[in-house]
Amino acid sequence: MTPADGGGGRLVGRIALVTGASRGIGAAVAERFAAEGAHVVATARTVGGLEELDDRIRAFGGSATLVPLDLRDFIKIDELAAVLYQRYGHLDVLVGNAALFGTFSPLGHIDPKLWGEVIDLNLTANWRLIRAMDPLLRAATAGRAIFVTSRLGSDAPPYYGPYAVSKAGLETLVRIYAGEIALTQVRANLIEPGIVRTRLRARIFPGEDATALPGPASVTDAFVDLACAECPLNGDIIAL
Repeated sequence: MTPADGGGGRLVGRIALVTGASRGIGAAVAERFAAEGAHVVATARTVGGLEELDDRIRAFGGSATLVPLDLRDFIKIDELAAVLYQRYGHLDVLVGNAALFGTFSPLGHIDPKLWGEVIDLNLTANWRLIRAMDPLLRAATAGRAIFVTSRLGSDAPPYYGPYAVSKAGLETLVRIYAGEIALTQVRANLIEPGIVRTRLRARIFPGEDATALPGPASVTDAFVDLACAECPLNGDIIAL
């Protein structure tokens, strides 16, 4: 990847927090945002993946701050918000991408601990991000929040219980937030990325030929569109 048009990218000067940024869609979005001129705050549990992302971003002259973080440690989200406020005073873009599939199983057979882990990361952590980052998004000139959902949330297929429920809940959560910020300069939307070659998709659809699928970079245009200050959309689900 190269910087957009000699440093004149669409996100120049914007501060963007991307969760689940060590691989897959999160890494592709973080790299694309940096190429568009944003300073990326990249979070993930996998330190090695974050460091590889940083190497790629630095290779084309972009900038990033790495934050190793398990989003299920909710207090750490509040602490991150405090650090961002102290350093920048605002947050221009929040991308809630981190997710856990859990298991393929009838509802009656799912371990309660695993159910809790999926809901904690896919739903509750995103609420905690909204709760912690809302003041920072409001402090920005045009705060933008983008969350990643899945058609499984609306399709409600059998055996995909915890993941599908978490995504259905996320869509409701973001629509509620969009309504609450409707009279502000902040906007919140969701992206349903469709068929993309990621490790998470390989777990959800293990029999699929991943080599025939488009890579994560194929969906980054939509994230840039929603992250721009000019984007008027609010409470929408962008299905790719």
